[in-house]
Amino acid sequence: MVKKEEYVSLPQLEAMLGISRIAVFKKVKSGEIKAIKIGRNYAVKQDQILSILGKAVGKKEKLEIDKAVKKTVKDYGEVLKKLGKE
Repeated sequence: MVKKEEYVSLPQLEAMLGISRIAVFKKVKSGEIKAIKIGRNYAVKQDQILSILGKAVGKKEKLEIDKAVKKTVKDYGEVLKKLGKE
């Protein structure tokens, strides 16, 4: 059984994000927002809200950021050092 307090409905998420119902639904369908289907409606876990709002970084996003930083340092390390000295 799903506890109501653990999830936010799409209309509630729409209000939090300040975007249209259709925009939220498209993000769910594309997988950008992970939601579960409950009957005819969708719901999003509470613990994903901060990540969706951009106020928290999930494990997957952190790994992508770390990978990008390592690649940047590898490719542009000398340039970054010179810029740091200026």
